[in-house]
Amino acid sequence: MIKTPFTELFGCKHPIMLAGMNWVTTPELVAAVCNAGALGIFATARCTPDEARQNIRKIRELTDKPFGINQLLILGQVARDVIDVAIEEKVPVINYTLGKPWFIDQVHAYGGKVIGTTAYVKHAVKAEQLGCDAIIVTGAEAAAHGEEATTLVMLPIIASKVKIPIISAGGYGSGRGLAAALALGASAISMGTRFALTKESMVHENFKQLCLKASENDTIVSSKFDGMRGRALKTPVTERIVKGGFPLVEAFQGAFETKQYLKLNWPQFIGLSFKMMSADSEHPIWVQARQAAGFRRHTMAIYDGNTKEGIYFAGQILGACDDVPSVKELIDRIMVEAEATIKKNNAAIA
Repeated sequence: MIKTPFTELFGCKHPIMLAGMNWVTTPELVAAVCNAGALGIFATARCTPDEARQNIRKIRELTDKPFGINQLLILGQVARDVIDVAIEEKVPVINYTLGKPWFIDQVHAYGGKVIGTTAYVKHAVKAEQLGCDAIIVTGAEAAAHGEEATTLVMLPIIASKVKIPIISAGGYGSGRGLAAALALGASAISMGTRFALTKESMVHENFKQLCLKASENDTIVSSKFDGMRGRALKTPVTERIVKGGFPLVEAFQGAFETKQYLKLNWPQFIGLSFKMMSADSEHPIWVQARQAAGFRRHTMAIYDGNTKEGIYFAGQILGACDDVPSVKELIDRIMVEAEATIKKNNAAIA
């Protein structure tokens, strides 16, 4: 067994976390990760406050282990309402990204923990200053949204500047990767793409099979998928999107569907739009439009398996994924390999 500050802080058996992937992290997948000894995170950005509450309670029906939720703070009042629900439900862990947390003291008041997500060294330092209990450091190898610095470069820099536990994300799916992360200064790893390729994952079989056939070079990075720099599975449609222009019609369709999905009235939707256009948000209107278009294509992929129009965010770890195990099988073999790797490296020290 490997004990780290992460396992001690969050009460987990293993230093592994499920990344909060929007739409992909169902209550069933979250609970499976928790029951296997790791920390499951449920992504709530797709949820209304009522849906967030229902999913939180569903997770509690499926596991008695610690779990968390992830929320995009850029969603303004919607995000505030969901965070309020999570606090009311006393969710053990609240993980945030894209915004400044106002709720840390409220979470600490009931014994909960707060994890900030960052792709910058300066933001990691700031998260610790704000009172976060841990931070997720996202390297360029990761699926979806990140920046240019790789895990290998960024992790040891941040480890030298903060004292709170670091959860390293980007490029993980094996025990050797976990051992390497611990050596670089992390207390745990976060896995998204690898957990999406498990039996408990609801990702459509069409895209699971595409991922299994892909190599580490079969992803593509662009801001054209949803307005923010992101990494997706390389397919004819993603290559076409990267080469194409601004998806005006699709953006309007996606924006309307987003409004309906989040159950916003027009004043709320317009208010969210202005929030995303504000200077503080760093997400101008063209980003919002692309996010709406990306929303449509992402759900086409994971729900419908539409390989002609759907896009699927995936990390470079695809090159190491060649099967679809159960969550428990995956975690158990990662831990066996990690312990063997650490012992082997320790034995090499004269």
